[in-house]
Amino acid sequence: MSYKIKDYFLCGTAALAVLAPVSSFAQAERTYQGLEEVIVTAQKRSENLQSVPIQVSAFTEKAIQDAGINNTRDFVALVPNMSFDESFTYLNSFVTVRGISQINNADAPIAIVVDGVPQNNQKQFKMNLFDVERIEVLKGPQGALYGRNASGGAINIVTKQPTNDFEGFINGSYGNGDAWELSGGVSGPIVVDKVLFRVSGYFKQDGGRIENVYLHEHSDYLDHDYGVRGLLKVLASDKLTLDFRVAYSDFQGGGIYDSTVFSGRANDIQPPSEDLMGQTYGNIRDASFKFDWDFGFATLTGITGYTRLKENYQGDLDFSNLINNPGGFLGFLGPVGQGQNLDVEMISQELRLVSAADQRLRWIVGGFYIHTNKDLRTRVFFDIDHQRDQINNPALVFINTFSEEKNNAYAVFGQLDFDISDHLSVQGALRYDRDHRHTIGSSLGVQVLDASAPFDRVEPKVTLTYKFDDERLVYATYSTGFRSGGFNAAGVVPQKFLAETLQNFEAGFKTSWLDRRLILNGAVYYEKVDNFQFFRVDLATGGQALDNINKVDIYGFELEAQAMVADGLQLFGGVGTTHTKIKDWTNHPEWIGNKTPKNTTWKLNLGYQFTFPVTDVINAQMRLDYEHRGKKFWHPDNVAIANPVDLIDFRIGLQTDQWGLFAVGKNLTNARYYNDYNSKLFSGGGNDIGFLAQPRTYGVEGRYKF
Repeated sequence: MSYKIKDYFLCGTAALAVLAPVSSFAQAERTYQGLEEVIVTAQKRSENLQSVPIQVSAFTEKAIQDAGINNTRDFVALVPNMSFDESFTYLNSFVTVRGISQINNADAPIAIVVDGVPQNNQKQFKMNLFDVERIEVLKGPQGALYGRNASGGAINIVTKQPTNDFEGFINGSYGNGDAWELSGGVSGPIVVDKVLFRVSGYFKQDGGRIENVYLHEHSDYLDHDYGVRGLLKVLASDKLTLDFRVAYSDFQGGGIYDSTVFSGRANDIQPPSEDLMGQTYGNIRDASFKFDWDFGFATLTGITGYTRLKENYQGDLDFSNLINNPGGFLGFLGPVGQGQNLDVEMISQELRLVSAADQRLRWIVGGFYIHTNKDLRTRVFFDIDHQRDQINNPALVFINTFSEEKNNAYAVFGQLDFDISDHLSVQGALRYDRDHRHTIGSSLGVQVLDASAPFDRVEPKVTLTYKFDDERLVYATYSTGFRSGGFNAAGVVPQKFLAETLQNFEAGFKTSWLDRRLILNGAVYYEKVDNFQFFRVDLATGGQALDNINKVDIYGFELEAQAMVADGLQLFGGVGTTHTKIKDWTNHPEWIGNKTPKNTTWKLNLGYQFTFPVTDVINAQMRLDYEHRGKKFWHPDNVAIANPVDLIDFRIGLQTDQWGLFAVGKNLTNARYYNDYNSKLFSGGGNDIGFLAQPRTYGVEGRYKF
């Protein structure tokens, strides 16, 4: 830990020492309480978080508010063995969980579910978290209940539901870079006790903070990002509930502003300097219908979901200008631009029957179907006037590829939980996934690819749990994961990439101590991965390529703790390590023994939150979060290595049950690093490129409830 970071902790500790006596008189008659009990639906039924034999990082509505969680990046920072890196376009991101990494324009390694509807495209992982009730992050393979693409785990997001009483809220923020955001919503009855509604939305803009030193404009600007969501709940009877949900969001802003790193050193921080300013724009439409029918012995749930996602971008490809790189792309092609149009449509249906929870034998059975249609067009053009609309000039476009991918995925699943005794229980789960994929590809208008193949897998899971009492348990789990294979663009080698499969061996514990004033959870795990998927650029065609590493071993541990050390003073933290090793690789035997790409070797997060009364109705709150990220190998050759990073976030303000006003800061030490880095061997370009992370941000936030 650096001296500067130590100073932040010392200052915070000193502030606590000064503030604690001031608040002691107001606290004199307050009851000393433990940590709140958290109810989750990680296993498709409501359960106490501490009784679920899975490592789950859960954030309640209060925790989301206290931590200032507004997007995916905010909560991932608080989860051990998980990283989230934004890159390239506005929606593009890479998530890595326990060594299993995201791949560009491909299936995610972690299942994302919002109000029961799977978000199956990588671009949906980066989302604005407004009007959210709960976030659950499940670590380790969750294929048995969540299906394919849950090798690393699952994220379950539950938005706030309609209420029987009229209520509403409005939140606002303003920060450096002329960044501002507004969100708000209302909820209440249309027919009391029968028909309820909730409508919420947000709007934000950002002038940006990362300057293009050639164009003297901010590359990370945001012209707009807005969204609205509506929910309708019909209480048809005391046994039947119907839920309707629609949502729409639209965005336009900067993107594709990688910095050229001429030195080839992965920690040589350079600003963007391209002569063609990048832009990303698009929209997302969502709709879903859910019913819950209580039969007494079990509840039947059906969820139908629809999503249409569009993202378009245009920008530079050589990421340079005629002054610092006269030769342009590859040193001789001159200035070159690029663009891509992505259009994804998904329809899903899940039907499951869940037994009542108050019995010795508990069970779940269900089925799932999803149809996906994805169109992807990629164009590369000669840049003669540094304008984005050149992409529509056929005389300048020299690469124009199009692929249409259709896939139909089916699954059946079941789970049994049996209490062998008051202390010992066993869980068995089984799922069968089948994913049929068909890809048609063309280049410059000529069809050059028509391929199809099925990918299927049986995914078992067995867990043995021993409860010493209501506060402490240990468990051992064997589980599996499956990420479907598919096809690369025409001419890219390999043409077909294989499905990734994973076996996980895990042992863990979940404990509460001192009347829930201390919670300590942890696990150790060992994973064997076949056909590990990773992303690179095909040098012959310049196309994106998904490829496989034959065998990879992964092992590590994670530990999370929360403590209420005094009335109003909470400490929390987590630590995790993930070690990966390439065990076999037919195509690159020289890299056997290396680490896999994009995995953070270890991560530490620590923090405290101090809340104390100023008056009978007003509380002051101060919070500090520290995150340490260990080194990261960007590519399987292990040449480009990211240095460790230390980040500090801070919040201080006043609040009541109705309103709050806070000063906030993120990355207070202004650490400069790359969110993503591609050496020329893997990027297909003439130089290394890096995508800069956000510098220090600061501002004010306010909220009001009515």
